[in-house]
Amino acid sequence: MLERATRRALRGHGEAEPNPSVGCVIADADGRVVGEGRTRHPGGPHAEIEAIRGAGAAARGGTAWVTLEPCNHHGKTPPCVDAIIAAGIARVVVGSPESNDFASGGMARLREAGIEVVLRPDVDSVRRLHASFHGRVSTGRPWVIAKWAETHDGALSTPHGVSPWISGPRSIRMVHRERGRTDAILTGIGTILADDPRLDAREVRRRRTPMRVIVDPDLDTPPTALILKTAGGPVLIACRNDPDDDLHRMRSEQLAAAGAKILPIEVPPDSGMRESASENLRGRFSAGRLGSLLRHLAEDHDVATVLTECGAGLLQGLFEADLIDATLVFTAPDTGVKGAPPSPSPRDLLHLASFETIWSGRRGDDHVVWSQRRT
Repeated sequence: MLERATRRALRGHGEAEPNPSVGCVIADADGRVVGEGRTRHPGGPHAEIEAIRGAGAAARGGTAWVTLEPCNHHGKTPPCVDAIIAAGIARVVVGSPESNDFASGGMARLREAGIEVVLRPDVDSVRRLHASFHGRVSTGRPWVIAKWAETHDGALSTPHGVSPWISGPRSIRMVHRERGRTDAILTGIGTILADDPRLDAREVRRRRTPMRVIVDPDLDTPPTALILKTAGGPVLIACRNDPDDDLHRMRSEQLAAAGAKILPIEVPPDSGMRESASENLRGRFSAGRLGSLLRHLAEDHDVATVLTECGAGLLQGLFEADLIDATLVFTAPDTGVKGAPPSPSPRDLLHLASFETIWSGRRGDDHVVWSQRRT
């Protein structure tokens, strides 16, 4: 039943954030499923409320299976524990305890009301479902999904004279769908200069309009870049803080006039010269600055999920800073065309990380693998 509730929750992928995407199943006293629900958009009904509405009077004396501990606080909606108590449900099975202190206490409250509560934290599908929510609460930063397409031999680009598209049309459509389900798309200045991408979600039903974020320490983004001329989420350019440099100030003014928001990122005060020294390559951010950028996105822009669309340099920086939580990798079939894999390649870095595969399959001729950090 918890696995069934998880499948229900996954239908809301990209809709519920920054709330957790929760699923709930209710069976009556005879064990027949009478209600199911998932958490909707912020301010909309939570999973338990939707399931109780579907069950009606049949919920009385029954059992509810919910993937996350029911909330016990007044936010944009009333506490779910109140609705469960009022519905007369006799037993609640919870797949994962609440991480947020202000929302916790739901299981204790239900027990006080005489409802039997069982915690089952051993269901893998529930653990994977709520890894992103628990991760955001514990780290204070968004859940970062590193997406890349690679040739059969691990290259991130094709040789000169060959079509630049590594992935097939079905994979590209899947990428656009994921863009429309995340809060922000993160790229680097190298990708902007090489590909001039739009980084929007096209020809899919969007649940979100993602912010576009460029890591551009020296403000090398051209004011004529396509990303600044494409309708979509706002464009934020993260750079070094260098107010005394006339060229830096001039570029900042030009990009702001073109519609970008300029965000200077300081080196964290406890990082010292080691952080600054690690940025000796043009266009690179240190681990400390990358972490500061992600925390800023969470705290000031309510960003819960980030999808990367970047090259090997930024991917390496994120991996080395331990800031990647999940990966979405598209591997093209062997066509005989040999690329030039970067060293280390994202494939190598992923193999060194403690990730588990949560889904693999095919999109056309491409092999696709979702992985995420082991919890």
